[in-house]
Amino acid sequence: MTVREALNSALDEEMSADPKVFLMGEEVGEYQGAYKISKGLLEKYGPERVLDTPITEAGFAGIGVGAAYYGLKPVVEFMTFNFSMQAIDHIINSAAKSNYMSAGQMSVPIVFRGPNGAAAGVGAQHSQCYASWYASCPGLKVLSPYSSEDARGLLKAAIRDPDPVVFLENELLLFVVQAAEILEKEGIDAEVINLRSIRPLDRSTINASVRKTNRLITVEEGFPQHGVGAEIWFDASVVEESFAYLDAPVERIAGADVPMPYAANLERMAVPQVEDIVRAAKRACYRVELEEYTIVCPLNCFGEELVHLITETLLERLEIW
Repeated sequence: MTVREALNSALDEEMSADPKVFLMGEEVGEYQGAYKISKGLLEKYGPERVLDTPITEAGFAGIGVGAAYYGLKPVVEFMTFNFSMQAIDHIINSAAKSNYMSAGQMSVPIVFRGPNGAAAGVGAQHSQCYASWYASCPGLKVLSPYSSEDARGLLKAAIRDPDPVVFLENELLLFVVQAAEILEKEGIDAEVINLRSIRPLDRSTINASVRKTNRLITVEEGFPQHGVGAEIWFDASVVEESFAYLDAPVERIAGADVPMPYAANLERMAVPQVEDIVRAAKRACYRVELEEYTIVCPLNCFGEELVHLITETLLERLEIW
């Protein structure tokens, strides 16, 4: 089952089980969704429960929140989560804060879902990762499924949840598992944690793994500054609870600190690749290649003997490691 099929079946089953569940968004009905997530749903449930909306994210997100106030369970699809910027006031101020501001009297059972992060050749306005943005807001749950099993189970749970959920569907799934397979062939055993939930964060699992492996590499698609990796390193209590267990510096793999380029070759350089993860793991295990070191010295001031001495010293350090 593909991720697309998993999301479709989850929506279908939840709409069949609960008449309060409905789907709304741009082209979710007649066109069956930009990524065909809602394939067949309009024909099965009709236009009252699968609503094609105008191109106005602020408008239909607000309608969805209002419907949730009155006990319905809307699933609001953004064609890309970059377009949720138009609706961020309703997501944060109208949905996330209502339970707290009503002293628990008003729940907002709504799911905001859609593709998140880098796509392929669609430019910076369509390629940003919003995991850390929404994960910083109390009142929201933020989910990021990896596999089809994740997508199906988490979407069903999100629809049944009484609180607002941001459901981030990745268009280009990262290669952490593939990198682990490459490392295994080179004698490095990597434990891969599929977080699934960005908020809340599974702190105990992260700390347990760090205490087991004595190393930590975080991989994310978003920007490095204020990203999920920084949150894991600092807020997941690794610093407070497991710092003494670390045998190497923490490695953070993230997207480049630039708006996403349009050109395919530059786009590839702007998002994490398998080789980036493999290199980071080798650094954490002190299995670096000599070529990774940069030796800077003015050759016009020092003779060749000193250069050879520096190189030999470096080689000795590598052998010790």
